[in-house]
Amino acid sequence: MTAPETHSRAVEDYLKAIYKLEDVSAPAATSDLADRLGRSAASVTNMVKSLAEQDLVRHVPYHGVRLSAAGRKAALRIIRRHRIIETYLIERLGYSWDGVHPEAERLEHAASDDLVDRMAHAMGDPETDPHGSPIPARDGSIVRFDFEPLTQVAPGTTVIVRQVADHDGDRLRRLSAMGLSLDTSMELLTVDEAGDCRIRIDGVEHDLESDLAADIYVEPIPLERS
Repeated sequence: MTAPETHSRAVEDYLKAIYKLEDVSAPAATSDLADRLGRSAASVTNMVKSLAEQDLVRHVPYHGVRLSAAGRKAALRIIRRHRIIETYLIERLGYSWDGVHPEAERLEHAASDDLVDRMAHAMGDPETDPHGSPIPARDGSIVRFDFEPLTQVAPGTTVIVRQVADHDGDRLRRLSAMGLSLDTSMELLTVDEAGDCRIRIDGVEHDLESDLAADIYVEPIPLERS
């Protein structure tokens, strides 16, 4: 197997961000890319131009950015590193799910593919990370989950939490304080027009703002038939 092409940390960060934005809205808007990475519009434009010259993205001005086949492969490689490192830090080193993301962000650029593969093998090659996100396989394939954002579930539905966005430790700590983690069963009581939700976990009710609720992906529990 030939060694994968390596890229700078900045390039890897951009490719990963574009991949995640494409999941929400394809093509990825450069303004959204600037917001996600905390960069100016000018610096994003310059980087996108460079990525296009390296055949890592396809960019049509005013229409957004899409990863090329090579760009997608590189993005999935760094995402695999990140999610395996997160899993290892939690399972083997005792990190919490709200504190592991920044550590993985730092380590993902330095770890070799061999080290990451050894970490994965030592854990039995997990398919998901501690936040429920699928871990890309070594060959670049990835399983797509079809879970719903909590904001799109009908009120009165009982759901199981399957995936939570990992980028904000404060939000994860808040969810933990409510008793919400992966595989938590809860009832969605209300959703207002703004997307703000009220939920019930173990008999206790909690309020979730729309942006937090939208980061929680769930699976409805089918009603039992009598």
